[in-house]
Amino acid sequence: MPGLTAFYDASVLYPSDLRNLLMHLALTGLFRAEWSAAVHEEWICALLRRRPDLSREKLERTRRLMDLHATGALVTGYENLIEGLQLPDPDDRHVLAAAIRGRANVIVTANLRDFPAKILRQFGIEAQSPDKFTLQLLALAPGLVAQAARDHRESLKNPPKTVEQYLDALRARGLTQTVSVLRGLVL
Repeated sequence: MPGLTAFYDASVLYPSDLRNLLMHLALTGLFRAEWSAAVHEEWICALLRRRPDLSREKLERTRRLMDLHATGALVTGYENLIEGLQLPDPDDRHVLAAAIRGRANVIVTANLRDFPAKILRQFGIEAQSPDKFTLQLLALAPGLVAQAARDHRESLKNPPKTVEQYLDALRARGLTQTVSVLRGLVL
């Protein structure tokens, strides 16, 4: 996957455990991660609706840290592309527009049906579930991906998770095949 650029949709940034794993993976250098300010706003608003116990200030801190640690990840200047794009859900056009502007090869999303292959293909982009995306990374560099997952698990302090609890949490997020592979690696 040399030269791979992956654009993260809000649907994979909303759940914190999945977002944090994807951030740890982004820091491996196996690919370049991207997102936009609109994607940030989407996942933050969705999380605040579901979790009123969280503060916007805390989530904005997460946003700033993401932008800081994944150098060049924030895609800008895509807005003029939005109107010319057609997707099943017009509200997702900003994601495709930013992925095009960022020269992404992949949109990592939990909403595959919102990004039809026929439409994305004309831009050289493929939509992938987080499970498929992570599996491809595992095939490329299993040790590096396992280390990223280990670092992620070890960063969890409130509460800490055992390997089994961690893998169960990933499985609950739809990473079933990834968990099967990770189970055979040292975490």
